[in-house]
Amino acid sequence: MNSEIRYRFQSGQVANRFLNELKDWHVAKVKTTLLNGGLDVKVGYQFDGTGFDYTCSELDDLAAKHQGTEVN
Repeated sequence: MNSEIRYRFQSGQVANRFLNELKDWHVAKVKTTLLNGGLDVKVGYQFDGTGFDYTCSELDDLAAKHQGTEVN
């Protein structure tokens, strides 16, 4: 199952820091897209649909480290 999450950051610079950390991310293989003039990052990944989604949890923690918030 494909899952996508979108995060908003205070500046494009912070969004790019988040993107750079995801380039060699150890948790899961993710695909990223920069949106909204560079303030939003959409992250896509595969989730098997069973159990707890640890990838989502780790993404939330990493975004929070950069003061990012999840948006719809």
